[in-house]
Amino acid sequence: KILHLLDEKKVEDISKKSNLEKAAVLRALEYLQNKGIVKLNYSKEKTIELGVNGAFYKKKGLPERRLMNLLGDNRVLTFDEAKNLGKLSDEELKASMGALKNKALIEINNGKLIFTGHKEEITKNTLEELFIDMLPLKYDEMSPEQAFALKNLQKRKNIVEINDKQKIDIEVTDIGSKLMKAKIKPEAMIEVIDSELLKSEKNWKGKKFRRYDVSSPVPAVYGGKRHFVNQGIDYARKVWTEMGFKEMEGNMVQGSFWNFDALFTAQDHPVRELQDTFFINKKVKLPDKKIVDAVKKAHETGTTGSKGWGYKWDEEDAKKMCLRTHTTCLSAQTLAKLKPEDLPAKFFAIGWSFRNETIDWCHGFELLQTEGIVVDENANFKNLLGYLKQFAKKMGFEKVRFRPAYFPYTEPSVEGDVWNEEKQEWVEYLAAGMFRPEVSEALMGKAIPVLAWGPGFGRMLMQFYEVKDLREFQENNITKLRNMKMWVKN
Repeated sequence: KILHLLDEKKVEDISKKSNLEKAAVLRALEYLQNKGIVKLNYSKEKTIELGVNGAFYKKKGLPERRLMNLLGDNRVLTFDEAKNLGKLSDEELKASMGALKNKALIEINNGKLIFTGHKEEITKNTLEELFIDMLPLKYDEMSPEQAFALKNLQKRKNIVEINDKQKIDIEVTDIGSKLMKAKIKPEAMIEVIDSELLKSEKNWKGKKFRRYDVSSPVPAVYGGKRHFVNQGIDYARKVWTEMGFKEMEGNMVQGSFWNFDALFTAQDHPVRELQDTFFINKKVKLPDKKIVDAVKKAHETGTTGSKGWGYKWDEEDAKKMCLRTHTTCLSAQTLAKLKPEDLPAKFFAIGWSFRNETIDWCHGFELLQTEGIVVDENANFKNLLGYLKQFAKKMGFEKVRFRPAYFPYTEPSVEGDVWNEEKQEWVEYLAAGMFRPEVSEALMGKAIPVLAWGPGFGRMLMQFYEVKDLREFQENNITKLRNMKMWVKN
């Protein structure tokens, strides 16, 4: 079916003219190559294509185009007018203002946008618009102007994508040329043997069956699978349950009482400021008065063997709502619910926490954390090190070392490092300790030993999946997701 079309040279053109799927054409070409009829030369070609937002903006117009058209009619707009009339989201308005300001087309004064460009500049297409209209484009064939436009568009989300595409050059051999001239007509062949075919001899007797070359490479088939981060979470959940732990669950939005106060974090501690924590402009209802009073006492005058922080504890400050900065707030809530007959007990949690961090390759607004506590009258620090070492080993980290550390709500405290074979260095992964009496006694009425840990689970995933940047956890790059290895461990 494709023999007489080999002069087309491109798989896409052969597919179109033969009415065959691209995968079928590729299989046929591999077959012909094995017979010495063609030679296939593979190479990779970097191309720039439209992302999800890029396709939308190509149809509806870039946000700055919509804003510029509005300013052409009005010249001066408030932020709300620009947003509502241009049907722009907060993010789009911010991006379009930045783009037009960089081109010296607007000024921002007293919460108003003022168009300062010439009227003819409104109808003139920007470099970014021209660039979007030309996509897809070969990366190596960009002009300097197009490279500049690409750089600007890459600062924004999902407008353009850079992909490595496989390029196939078809070279027809001498034998292939002779066969093409012979004008061989395609014959009807049976390709699939199923129950319908076998019901009657008439269906197959005397007919030709296609031969299969099992050594020929075939196109990759990408089956459905869970996101690689969720695969890692599922495996860790399996590890903890195998070690006898029960899972803790809770909301990502918490009151400051559980997130900070119950964990003996002083109300004037820097982590309770806006530069570290995302607060929500609402108040929560505090829990049972008995627990609140116990936590208040721990802060003001202390518990067994403690003087507390020595200040007047503010109930209103404890009501402030925030995005949880760690999953340890779940441990505090769990301890408050335990009864004497529930002990000994072991719990774990895996989930996202949120911190106002500067984003880079190893920091983000979202932190994936795994949390664990063991509540036992006979628990000791050596047990804690044993749990941490066992968990690290089951996650695939054989070499572990421990160092003394300090955390506000544990004493003694420890940090654990695992050996990174690729970098040939120790990497900090584990943070743990035993809850202070100000935590355990306030929440349970008695200073029972509580082993606690909260390692950054994201770093473990980075090492296993060989991810160089934490931001890849949130990317929706379908090529990367397809090629990401499965989490398979014994």
